[in-house]
Amino acid sequence: MYNQLSNEEKMLVNLEVANNKKSVGVSYLLWFFLSSLGIHRMYLGRKFSGVMLLILTIIGWVTLAIFIGWIFLVVVAIWVLVDAFLLPSIVKAANDDLTEEYARKIIAYKA
Repeated sequence: MYNQLSNEEKMLVNLEVANNKKSVGVSYLLWFFLSSLGIHRMYLGRKFSGVMLLILTIIGWVTLAIFIGWIFLVVVAIWVLVDAFLLPSIVKAANDDLTEEYARKIIAYKA
């Protein structure tokens, strides 16, 4: 859809994306400090998986006293570790989605 735009429209889309794009650095900061709460995923627009990570963490801590919670917390730890390697590609996908969203808006405005 982005390729259908004129050069001026592409410049406008690029300007909007530059102003609103997601940052790898911010993503890693959120991952480092709040990873088990899923905040880094919510920041990148993956709200469902961020909320699932939060729910798993809460269930893990609540059920830790009955010795089941460690299973949930191990799952969260593995998920968070994998996210450390996936963050750059997730940020790129979020920024690509943002580009397509702005391109769709311009095309809809022209119509």
